[in-house]
Amino acid sequence: MEKTGLVLEGGGMRGVYTAGVLEFFMEQQLFFPYIIGVSAGACNAASYVSRQKGRNQEVTIGYANHPEYISYKNLFLKKELFGMNFIFDKIPNELVPFDFNRFAAANERFIVGTTDCHTGKPVYFDNHKHAKDILTIIRASSSLPFMAPVIQYNGKSLMDGGISDPIPIRKTIEDGMEKSVIILTRNKGYRKKKSSLTKLTQYFYKEYSGLAASLENRYKVYNDTLDYIEQLEAENQVFIIRPQQELKVGRVERNQLKLTQLYEQGYEDASRLYHELVNWIQTNRKSALI
Repeated sequence: MEKTGLVLEGGGMRGVYTAGVLEFFMEQQLFFPYIIGVSAGACNAASYVSRQKGRNQEVTIGYANHPEYISYKNLFLKKELFGMNFIFDKIPNELVPFDFNRFAAANERFIVGTTDCHTGKPVYFDNHKHAKDILTIIRASSSLPFMAPVIQYNGKSLMDGGISDPIPIRKTIEDGMEKSVIILTRNKGYRKKKSSLTKLTQYFYKEYSGLAASLENRYKVYNDTLDYIEQLEAENQVFIIRPQQELKVGRVERNQLKLTQLYEQGYEDASRLYHELVNWIQTNRKSALI
């Protein structure tokens, strides 16, 4: 396990699938020494690292219909589709408390990916160095273009980590992980198309040329990453968990029934694949010792 990483894709409200998978992992006491995620993946990972069973479900599904969680009124008045202060301040500090002490004491290395708006390149933050600012960092990683403001942190202007490194498998390998478990939030065969909003990026982000360029190439980066992951899967270097049933949940879904069904799908997929996953981890560990 010491050289096995856990890689978490984002995907907005589709992240409830990941929440279901991680809930099953927690029940089985399956914790990876290295975890990396972006956007919704990072949000779910935080409660996994802090060992808070049920928290992701309570936050994401329980508050999906709350007007301060997702609202086009927010987008109009505050230029935020998701209520970022509500999600990253009121919920973790008051409504569904986040266990900051348990999180800070975790042995696992947890990496959050963000995007530098000036360069358009990924910037990663480690929980062992930035534990006290983890909510600000995850907020930056979750700040979607056109739907949330840029976050200033550590001398950088940051946004959604999924822009520059949507599924950070290369970073995982770079950090020394020999094998990785990857949780995706799209069905097999999905490929991203060029965004229709591409022409607006130069106008909205004229002071951030790097961000604009990364947004324009985002679909290429995403598709190239998926091609690379599938190559690694064929070489038995990664174990992929992804939705098996056709997705009925969008990035900004508010239907609690649909969200619950996707959460349960994640839980059930993890349960169904668990013994195969454990055997894969153990086999790879033995191979590494030969």
